[in-house]
Amino acid sequence: MTLIGPSDPYWQTAMQGADPDPLGRLLGLNRPVVMGILNVTPDSFSDGGEFLDPYAAVQHARQLIEEGADIIDVGAESTRPYGGAQPITLEEELRRLTPVLPTILHLGRPVSIDTMKPAVALWALGEGACMVNDVWGLQREPDMARVVADRGVPVVIMHNRYKAEPSINIISDINAFFSYSLDLADRAGIARDRIVLDPGIGFGKTPEQSMEAIAKLDVFQKFERPILVGASRKRFIDSVVPSEPSERLGGSIAAHILAVKNGARIVRTHDVAETVQALRVAEAIWSAQ
Repeated sequence: MTLIGPSDPYWQTAMQGADPDPLGRLLGLNRPVVMGILNVTPDSFSDGGEFLDPYAAVQHARQLIEEGADIIDVGAESTRPYGGAQPITLEEELRRLTPVLPTILHLGRPVSIDTMKPAVALWALGEGACMVNDVWGLQREPDMARVVADRGVPVVIMHNRYKAEPSINIISDINAFFSYSLDLADRAGIARDRIVLDPGIGFGKTPEQSMEAIAKLDVFQKFERPILVGASRKRFIDSVVPSEPSERLGGSIAAHILAVKNGARIVRTHDVAETVQALRVAEAIWSAQ
């Protein structure tokens, strides 16, 4: 059964053009928002190479939507949270995205662009993407905040570190990072209601620190911004139950359910159907208390 058509809640918006408030519309669903991952890369840690072919990428986007994704997050440069990512040129990133993004934008769901390059973000927003997902939280490329501000779009500010340091207080580090990123956003003119915060599970963190960030997610509510958690197939699961990325569905779902219980409004996942089902059941049980 396809969910793409006139009865779909996003269909009318897609047909009329850009949604002036995509984040507000998503949060207005009044349930956890599920962001489906589409990696158009040869080297992502979990599914690298599976969707590098444009046809495969578009078909996978269709599948994610049919499974219940509320928004598709498209990236063409691997950020590999455990190191080893190979930087690519602007030209290569655009070469991977050009045959994919314009088609996905017509499938009836909002699309965010997962990139570290302001020029890629600007191009994707010009094509119709409605959100920027920046894994360096506006702190790596000075022009990223300006692009987001000029286009008036939502941005995901993710905590990141170049390497894990087991001795640090990771919650304090995330708090300081968010404070600085929000200051950068303010100075650039990015409205606070356009910002989502992501603690960056797996990025520059030990497995223990990643789990602590999920366990103490409520600490970040003081920023009064929606929280996104992307725990899908991450290595901390392997530290609890030895498993390859493709074998971490159970751990991913457990982490996302607990993240939502601790305040996450958005979860980012490779496995949309299973995550949607798990979250709906969890919510039904919570509401029966």
